[in-house]
Amino acid sequence: MSERISREELVRIYQIEVSFFDQLEESGLLRTETADNVKYLTEENLPALERYANLYYDLDINIPGIEVIDRLMKKIETLQQENRNMFARLAQLHADWEDADFL
Repeated sequence: MSERISREELVRIYQIEVSFFDQLEESGLLRTETADNVKYLTEENLPALERYANLYYDLDINIPGIEVIDRLMKKIETLQQENRNMFARLAQLHADWEDADFL
């Protein structure tokens, strides 16, 4: 099981509002775990929380805007991975072609 941090601790550490955290959770941007009526965020979700907090507090982007940015960033990551896979496949095909004996 990965480490987790309570919502209250995150609010204190990152100096964010509880309502901001709750909005992220309600919108599906953050997935929390609940135990004994305490909400927890897993350690692997901290980079996302930091990114969302920067967008919200530093760039003044609202939650719907953050949702759009998040969706577009995920699409970009998917396309970049597809490009890497395509170039690896092309390199393999090129190597196979060069090794082919046509005589």
